[in-house]
Amino acid sequence: MKHPRRPRRVFAQLLLSQTVVTVGVTVVTAGLFLAPVSSELDHDAMQRALSIAQATAGDETIARAAEARDSATAQRNAEEIRLATGASFVVVTDVDGIRLSHTDPGRIGQRVSTDPEPALSGRSITAIQEGTLGRTARGKVPLRIADGRIVGEVSVGISDDSIRRRLLKMLTGILLCAGAGLAAGTVATLVLARRMKRRTHNIALADISALLVEREAMLHGIREGMVALDEHGRIRLANDEAVRLLGLPAGSAGRPIDAVLPPGRLADVLAGRIAGTDLPAVRDDRVLVVNRMTTAEGDAVVTLRDRTELESLVRELDTTRSLTEALRAQDHEHANRMHTLLGLLELGRHEQAVEFISEQSGSHAAVAARIAEQVQDPHVAALLAGKTAVAGERGVRLAVTPATHLPDAVVDARALVTVLGNLVDNAVDALAPGGGRVEVVLAAAGATLVVEVSDSGPGVPEGLRERVFEEGWSSKDAPAHRPRGLGLAMVRRLVERTGGRIVLDAGPLGGARFTVELPEALHTAALPGAGPDAREGHRPAGPLVEA
Repeated sequence: MKHPRRPRRVFAQLLLSQTVVTVGVTVVTAGLFLAPVSSELDHDAMQRALSIAQATAGDETIARAAEARDSATAQRNAEEIRLATGASFVVVTDVDGIRLSHTDPGRIGQRVSTDPEPALSGRSITAIQEGTLGRTARGKVPLRIADGRIVGEVSVGISDDSIRRRLLKMLTGILLCAGAGLAAGTVATLVLARRMKRRTHNIALADISALLVEREAMLHGIREGMVALDEHGRIRLANDEAVRLLGLPAGSAGRPIDAVLPPGRLADVLAGRIAGTDLPAVRDDRVLVVNRMTTAEGDAVVTLRDRTELESLVRELDTTRSLTEALRAQDHEHANRMHTLLGLLELGRHEQAVEFISEQSGSHAAVAARIAEQVQDPHVAALLAGKTAVAGERGVRLAVTPATHLPDAVVDARALVTVLGNLVDNAVDALAPGGGRVEVVLAAAGATLVVEVSDSGPGVPEGLRERVFEEGWSSKDAPAHRPRGLGLAMVRRLVERTGGRIVLDAGPLGGARFTVELPEALHTAALPGAGPDAREGHRPAGPLVEA
C-alpha cells in the first residue's frame, strides 16, 4: 500500500532548490576557474625552463666544453645552474645528442630520450614531455660557440610535481573563496526562504494552486462586490460584481481609486479617507453599502453591497406606513362624520344631512380629479395624489399649482417619480409635524420638463446649499432601518446623468425651492402643442389644487 506523499512546503522547496542552485553555481565557477589555471601553470613552467636554458646556453664555458666534449666541466657547471634555479634537470649535449651532463651521472654519455634535432637545427622549443625523469615542462635551445656554430643543445626541465604543488597551493585559496561564497549564498537562501515562509504562511506548493483556483471561483461567484487595494491605494483585483457596481473601466488593475472613480464620497470611502462601517454611497442610480478592512501589511479589502432595491422597498414601506397612518386617521375622522350624520338624522334635519354628505364625499374626489386633469401621466398623478393625502395627515398642505401641466408623454416615468418623490418627501419632512405648505410645479417646454418643489419651511442657508447634495449628509438623525442623506444625492446623479441640472435657492413661500430641468424628458411626437411657460419665476395667478 502506497502512503500519500507529504506535501512539500514552499519554505522547504525554496530552500532545497536555492541550495542546489548555489552549490551548482559554486562548483561550475570553481571548475571554470581551475581549467585555465592548470594550463597557465604549464605554460609558465615551460617559459621558465626556456629562460633557464637560454641563460645556460649563453655560458661560454659550457659551450666550449660541449665543443670539446668535456663532460666533467659541462656536468659541474650544469649542476650549479640546476641547483641555483631549482630546475629538475639541466642537460647539455654535443652535436650528436650525447649527454654531457645529467642529474644521474650514470646517464652521461648516453643519447637523450627525446628528439634533439629541432634544437640542433637552430630552433628553440618548449613542450610537456615524458622522459627518464618523468613528465616535465621542457625548454630546449641550441648551444653555440663564439663564431655562431651549433655545438650542441641545452635542455632544461621543470618537474610536473612542482607544477602540481603550485596548483594545490592555488586550489586551497580557490576552494576557500568558493566555500565562503557558498556559505554566503546558503545564508542568503535561508533568509529568503524564511521570508517566503512568513509571506506564504508555510502553505504547501500543491495548496497554492488549489487556493488560487478556489479564490477565483469564490471572487467571481459571490454576489457582493469585492475590491482589493495595495498599500498605495492601487487596485490589485476586482471581481465581476464590483466592476458592475462601480462601473470600472477595462484595465483598471494597477490604477489608483481616484483615477477610475469620480471625486466624491464613494471614492473617499474606498480610499479610506472616510472611516466607518456600513457606509452608504451612491454610484449613478445605485445605492451601495461599503465596508473597508485594512490588513497588517497596509493593504485593504473593500466589500460592496447593492442596496438599491432594498432602498426602494424601504421607501415604499415608509410610504405604505404613512398611508396606513393616514387611513387610520381617516377612519377616526370617518367615525366622527358618521356620528355627526347620525345626529342630524335623529334631529330630523335631513337637508343638512344631505348637504353634509355631499360636501365630505366631494372634497377628496375633487382634489384627485384636478390632479389627474393637470398631470396626465398616470404614475406621476398617482404619486401626487398619494403624497397629498399623506402630507395632509401630517399637517402639511401639498398644492399642485395651476401652472402645472404634464402631458402623457414622459420618456422615463420611473426616474421622474424617483426625483419628484424625493423632493416632495424632503419638503414634507422639513415642515412636519409643525405644518406648512408645499407647492409643486410641473411644466413642459418642448421636450424639456421643469420640476419645481418649494416649501414654507426654514429654508437652507446659502453656505449649505451645495452640501445637501452630498452622500450621507443630512440635518436629521437617521432612522434605525435605513441611512439618511442618500435621496438628494441620488436625485442629483439621476438629473446630471440625463444632462439636466438641479438648483436649490430660496422659494416664494419663504423656505427652500428645488428647481430641476430634465432635457429630452418628453416624447415630442406625443405632445399636442407647446406647453406652458416653464421659465423660473413664472407662476400664473389662480387657485391652488391642494389637500
